[in-house]
Amino acid sequence: MTPAKLASTVLSAARAVFETRGLDVSALPEATTVERPRSPEHGDYASTLALQLGKKAGVAPRELAAALAEELGARPGIKSVEIAGPGFLNIRLDAAAAGVLARDIVLAGPDYGHTDTLAGERINLEFVSANPTGPVHIGGVRWAAVGDALSRLLRASGATVGTEYYFNDAGSQIDRFARSLYASAKGEPAPEDGYGGAYIAEIATAVVAEAPDVLKIGEPAALETFRRVGVELMFAEIKQSLTEFGVEFDTYFNEKDLHDRGELQEALDRLREQGHIFEADGATWLRTTEFGDDKDRVLRKSDGDWTYFAADCAYYLDKRKRGFDRVVIMLGADHHGYIGRMKAMAACFGDDPARNLEILIGQLVNLVRDKQPVRMSKRAGTVITLEDFVDAIGVDATRYALARYSSDSTIDIDIEEWTRATKENKVYYVQYVAARTASVARNAAEVGLTRGEPDAFHPELLSHEKENDLLKALGEFPAVVTRSAELREPHHVARYLEDLASAYHKFYDNCRVLPQGDEPITDLQRARLWLNDATRTVIANGLGLLGVSAPERM
Repeated sequence: MTPAKLASTVLSAARAVFETRGLDVSALPEATTVERPRSPEHGDYASTLALQLGKKAGVAPRELAAALAEELGARPGIKSVEIAGPGFLNIRLDAAAAGVLARDIVLAGPDYGHTDTLAGERINLEFVSANPTGPVHIGGVRWAAVGDALSRLLRASGATVGTEYYFNDAGSQIDRFARSLYASAKGEPAPEDGYGGAYIAEIATAVVAEAPDVLKIGEPAALETFRRVGVELMFAEIKQSLTEFGVEFDTYFNEKDLHDRGELQEALDRLREQGHIFEADGATWLRTTEFGDDKDRVLRKSDGDWTYFAADCAYYLDKRKRGFDRVVIMLGADHHGYIGRMKAMAACFGDDPARNLEILIGQLVNLVRDKQPVRMSKRAGTVITLEDFVDAIGVDATRYALARYSSDSTIDIDIEEWTRATKENKVYYVQYVAARTASVARNAAEVGLTRGEPDAFHPELLSHEKENDLLKALGEFPAVVTRSAELREPHHVARYLEDLASAYHKFYDNCRVLPQGDEPITDLQRARLWLNDATRTVIANGLGLLGVSAPERM
């Protein structure tokens, strides 16, 4: 029995108590939850429903708890219900009710953990969004790992998700990039405000190979060629590195398209209709201070040029026009000041900023070797790149390490720690369980031990304390997925997997699955094989949500 199913049973029992006593059933919540007590002495699960409902029902919580305990205790699968304190319910499941979860998980396979909690929500999730002037840097690597994991979690929770990479292949950054390529091709040092690193020389060489006469056609035409071809080559490399990292975007959106399609003017017209546009000093302004921004924002300058913020407005409107009811944008640590103006902009469009727009800020990441930050990239010069991360610790370790921590905390990724084959290396610790459960299944097949037909499963035999602990851990997975999606925090999945790995190791050490020697195969061993395979399923599903592999051998 999963925690969700038990919670439903508790609520059903409460409804029965209310109806029997003639209490107002409208006071009952639509849903409730159960929690695992810190101490096993307090049962398998605990409920505070009686405490929540006592005042509404006009009944002392402990009296209501007593009635609820009696009703709940008569339900199938409930071994006992005890009342604690002012009205807590401590619930124990019988072994069969607890054990049947192993079969349910194996039969559900990749779908176990998926819910419809966010069904009906259409979410646009934008992350990385670096301009094509260099390889994906360390901050973008964090958002690539966290953003992709979040997209998987949102989809697993029933939402319709569109992932998006926004870029600008024009503007001052691209001008500096083109001048840097041009200088490199001529054998000159990079401009003072330009880009350095081996990648600049590599791309400059590739541009010359594609356009052999580029250094003979005059500087303006040459710069345009280096801009056009260089951006194409750089962006192709960015896409390829992200693909190799396991990150694919549904949409790559070019800011230039907003200008070409007249969407900045359309956004301005919409905001004017809403009554939030004014003219001052020859410029066109958006009155964002009406919605909490620290100052009003210019959309069109006095010389007629659009501001970056005008493009932000048009891009937000474009997403909403495409049918997304929630826009989630993941930004770096230097974008805190961006939040107020964007929230105000959404309000100016007539949207609810709390409902329609979320901005997530990620903090800095340091790659550490010998307790010292790694400052230089072999290829990119002054910044650490996705390639550097993967070369240092591998794709799986990089994705797991970056998703394991709350994105609003600064983290140090120690190269030695994340490459050791020890339990201190958390991705190794979790993946080892994936491999061990697969090994148990292979060894079982070799000695003729199979799970047998689902109808022949004996869940009541899974009565050992460590079996019960493992079952309870497995049962928490759907709630962890839901909570991680709703909070936009994939790190809860990683921490859960580590706890699950610990529970499995204790089960493995205390509950032998395979027969020894000529020992006959028993129903208990078959039941334990179901539990072993259920663990493999949840470990694989959880790692999959983080974009990490679940190896069968290590």
